Amino acid sequence: MTVGIETLTGNRADRGAHFRDVPFRSALPHPLYFRSAQMPQNATYPQHSHPWGEFVYSYSGMMEVSLKDGHYLAPPQYAVWLPPDIEHRGLNRHAAVHCSLYVDPSLCGHLPQETTALEVSPLLRAMLEHLRAGDGADPGAAEHLRFLQVVIDLVAVAPRVGTYLPWSTDPALEAVLARLQDNPADNRSLAEHARLAGLAERTLIRRCLRDLGMPFTEWKQRLRVVQAMSMLEANDTVEHISAALGYSNASSFIAMFKRMTGVTPDDYRVSAR
Repeated sequence: MTVGIETLTGNRADRGAHFRDVPFRSALPHPLYFRSAQMPQNATYPQHSHPWGEFVYSYSGMMEVSLKDGHYLAPPQYAVWLPPDIEHRGLNRHAAVHCSLYVDPSLCGHLPQETTALEVSPLLRAMLEHLRAGDGADPGAAEHLRFLQVVIDLVAVAPRVGTYLPWSTDPALEAVLARLQDNPADNRSLAEHARLAGLAERTLIRRCLRDLGMPFTEWKQRLRVVQAMSMLEANDTVEHISAALGYSNASSFIAMFKRMTGVTPDDYRVSAR
């Protein structure tokens, strides 16, 4: 997420956006500092950088973190780690509740040295929920800082997944991805999406491989997996999820989910609990 409010001209998320200023400009009040926030639809933090690391997690909804060379999504199953001095911008297209854990650079030595998405284990998730419930705790209390240090120790060993759902700043491809993100049940073919974007199908194929590092179909399946995870944790039925994501029957959705994650939707639901 240079500090100060900027108008993000041309970005679809800026239409009716709620701009939020960054909480700290030059120094942290403590070496480890936790904060949570409720974000309305289309809320955005300005492009900025800071000399400390930042761990970003979304309790509900989805936070997006944009860098010059990448785009990271943080649904409740993943978090994003930003090393010190990384210029970034945060936004959420839909309402979300998120938190940030800021880490003094002196404590970042054993943490990832590059921006990455991280898997959030059940233990780490429970500790983050505990922090949200006690968000009024004294941020400088010794026991609170010890608890935050354990959280950081878990972050250090969390599996890194890079950019699970990459993005593109190419105007035509971004429009395709945004349309799917708003409606993951969209079953139009690649050729139809190319036509809507004013591109030849082969051109859209090349841009997917160039910017996303994967075929269009795989990206769409990853998007549906991310959406399904949130719905499974909300206790939606598999039948409802499969229909909401554009599958003609639950069996097709279950097969896709297991192929992409290694577990069935019901097994994932149990592990998430």
